[in-house]
Amino acid sequence: MKNKYIIGGSIIVVFLVLMGYLFTQTNVAYENDFTSVMKSHQMVKATGAWDKAKGFKIDREKNLFSFYLNDNDGVQMKVIYKGMIPNNFQSATTVVVTGKYKNGYFLADDILTKCPSKYDNEYKEETASNT
Repeated sequence: MKNKYIIGGSIIVVFLVLMGYLFTQTNVAYENDFTSVMKSHQMVKATGAWDKAKGFKIDREKNLFSFYLNDNDGVQMKVIYKGMIPNNFQSATTVVVTGKYKNGYFLADDILTKCPSKYDNEYKEETASNT
């Protein structure tokens, strides 16, 4: 009878330790300030605007896509993403990248683009006509 409790208790402890470890590994901080991103050594979601003046580069041999992001304070950060350019990247107003900053650039695991809404112009026209 005691063996059942010992085995059951140890399974519960192992499960809780494993869940705690997995939770800390997937915990992602959200940052809008690139100065904080550059100092961080953990997984981060950084939000910024693509610097269209600098453009972007695609290395088809290494399957790399790189570009520059600017935060609200004008701090610029180079982003390198292993993968293809997102379909709507060139029309994006805001870009959210998930990854880590190291060796002078942000190595992105994921890119999310936020495009201008088609409803923004309709809303502005509607509010202007109501005033």
